[in-house]
Amino acid sequence: MKEIIRLLENNKAWAAQVEIDNPGFFARLKRQQKPNYLWIGCSDSRVPANQITGLLPGDVFVHRNISNQVINTDMNLMCVLQYAVDVLRVKHIIVCGHYGCGGIEAVLKNTASGILEHWLESVRILQHEHRRITAGELCELNVVRQVDNLSHNTIVQKAWDRGRKLFIHGWIYSVSDGLIKDLKLTRKGTPLGRQECAPRRARTGDD
Repeated sequence: MKEIIRLLENNKAWAAQVEIDNPGFFARLKRQQKPNYLWIGCSDSRVPANQITGLLPGDVFVHRNISNQVINTDMNLMCVLQYAVDVLRVKHIIVCGHYGCGGIEAVLKNTASGILEHWLESVRILQHEHRRITAGELCELNVVRQVDNLSHNTIVQKAWDRGRKLFIHGWIYSVSDGLIKDLKLTRKGTPLGRQECAPRRARTGDD
């Protein structure tokens, strides 16, 4: 139980330091939640959205799952997405993968089993579409696929049809140096509700 007590003590120290650095922060935070960003990332404990982007609590709405999948039958994600788009009215949706992803490596090594194997079906299909591929390249292609899935989602499509300025971005994070790479996948809606996307860059996998 010492580990749990340490977490609670850390929380007290953190809250006190935030109030010192930014007096009245929690009082303001309590009154409103107006993030500009929805972050769809991996559950990996080494990729915390707020910290790696330098954002404070309240700045980013977060959904995380194994290997940052965007699956239209995932009701958890769909609820998060609808709330972020229709209620919070975020302007940017960021799909962020990371090199060294355990889910990606499980697919490459064929060690995924049970419900995890089912969850990572999209990654397995990607692997078979690109037989000679490194782990880093598959991590990047996974982000490309999930951005594409998101851009065809009805919640996003309806927002674009209404003329919303809603952008989708594809990023990948390197645990080895703490840097985020923009994969140049930004999508946005046109006045007719169709999507536009920036040209994709050549893959340069970081294994």
